Amino acid sequence: MLEASNLRSGYGRIEVLHGVDLRVERGEVVAVLGPNGAGKTTLLNTLFGLTNVYSGSVNYEGRSIVGLKPHELVKLGLSYAPQLGNVFSELTVVENLVMGAYVRIRDPGVKRDVEEVFKLFPELEKRRNQKAKTLSGGERQMLAVARALMSRPRVLLLDEPTSGLSPKAGSALMSKIRDVRSSGVTILLVEQNVRRALEVADRVYVLIGGRIVRESPASELKIEEVEKLFLSAKA
Repeated sequence: MLEASNLRSGYGRIEVLHGVDLRVERGEVVAVLGPNGAGKTTLLNTLFGLTNVYSGSVNYEGRSIVGLKPHELVKLGLSYAPQLGNVFSELTVVENLVMGAYVRIRDPGVKRDVEEVFKLFPELEKRRNQKAKTLSGGERQMLAVARALMSRPRVLLLDEPTSGLSPKAGSALMSKIRDVRSSGVTILLVEQNVRRALEVADRVYVLIGGRIVRESPASELKIEEVEKLFLSAKA
């Protein structure tokens, strides 16, 4: 569904990704692992039209999407839950969800979709009229994912959704991500927590210094192997 080939991108004149090749098949959960500064967020930003693409290609369902704006990509079926600034803190849970459907705001099915999302995230339904700023860290991350689902995406991009969460909250969110995948959404997941990513992913890419240094089925990749790659990047 989503493929990057020899992708070079960055911000202004600063190139961050150096020839990245990556593919995401329909129905997969693909994880991108890497240490801080590896270029993981830049990769998602590039796929979502938020960086400069210097060369290479990005194709979604067989068509080039380089140069398209984020709202255009949402209309095509992509959605993005960034790591930071991913909820509207002064809006209620319901208002956040409705904002997630802004490209289809006149669709009478939006209200129904809010209730469907609450079935997937019952923790949020209990707080539907609370402002997002009153939620716990885990609940805010759930809201970010739920909001991203309100555009009815076929591909969901997630940037370190468990960052800063307690082990219990992180495990709960990963369980929700499995449920999202089971609902038919393809997922590209950026994570630093190797163990959690391997538990949910079908395939894994390791990104170091803006380059893919390893691609493997998740079942064949050992945590120790990834950690050694991370350490070698710091050496």
